[in-house]
Amino acid sequence: MTDLFAELNRLVLAPVIDRFFGIFDLNGRFGLLFLCISYAVAYGLFRYRKHQGLTEARSFWQFIGGSRVNFHRSALLDYRYYFVRVILKIALVLPVVALVDPFMLRSGDYIQFFTNLWGARPELGQNMGLAMLYGLGVFLVRDFKHYWVHRAFHSRWLWEFHKVHHSAPVMVPVTASRIHFVEKIVERLASVVCIGLYAGIFWYLCGGEISRYTLFGVTYLVFIFNALAANLRHSHVWLSFGPVLERVLNSPAQHQIHHSDAPRHFNNNFGTNLSIWDWMFGTLYTTTSTPEPIRFGTGARDAERYLTVYSLIVTPFVELARKFNRTRMPKPPQPTAEG
Repeated sequence: MTDLFAELNRLVLAPVIDRFFGIFDLNGRFGLLFLCISYAVAYGLFRYRKHQGLTEARSFWQFIGGSRVNFHRSALLDYRYYFVRVILKIALVLPVVALVDPFMLRSGDYIQFFTNLWGARPELGQNMGLAMLYGLGVFLVRDFKHYWVHRAFHSRWLWEFHKVHHSAPVMVPVTASRIHFVEKIVERLASVVCIGLYAGIFWYLCGGEISRYTLFGVTYLVFIFNALAANLRHSHVWLSFGPVLERVLNSPAQHQIHHSDAPRHFNNNFGTNLSIWDWMFGTLYTTTSTPEPIRFGTGARDAERYLTVYSLIVTPFVELARKFNRTRMPKPPQPTAEG
């Protein structure tokens, strides 16, 4: 019995408790500091729009969606799923990544390869400039990687997994965690490949490992972008950076456009922090300070199908199997002119 409780504590209780106290950590976007900054920006917007007569909301609570958004059935599901995801990570994501990991190249492998190819490089040593440059590169590689992984999950065969995220008919900051574990596995493996390659090349050129410059233990650019009202991306608060700045930086309004169920908004704004990738590859949709009418989700039918934690996990596999079976079914014979 003691062993059973210890295993239950390791797999369920401890991860959930850590997840809860994670709101006081600065390593994730959904932290208390970044939530406070985002809602402070939202309050400033509310006061400005109220003064200009640009909002009908009578209170700040109504401005951020009120009970109809924050206590919507979909939002309550997102709150539960936020804690369930850490159990899925322990039980499914990490074991799969661990199985694949031995077959993937790491930074050390690339350093050894380039050393054998071109010889050793003189060691430059640690300094602020290199640390900031290395951190900038890691940030850009991660953001670029996420753009293409995100775009890939909008394709035919991967969409059913990503639809879990888009199925939310209302958005609250924690909706950012409504991600299927298959997508998280792909993201984790893609990060290992991309960051390993970048770090290997950078460290070889520097003649040794370089640490990333951090702020409060967090990579400085991640800290900065999380502080730019990042939690408003998954909200009903319209915050546009304007068409010029949005060619480089991804605004909350741009990500809300990405979640729109209107055909004119489909397959736009795949970027996370930077929208420069969308600009470069033809998927950019810029916004203005005037809010666009948006309805979130993937249709009324899906809104009724993604209402439980079980459905978020299992439905993509069911739908993918159905899609696969439809492609294998022989087409009925076409009638001939004589028939």
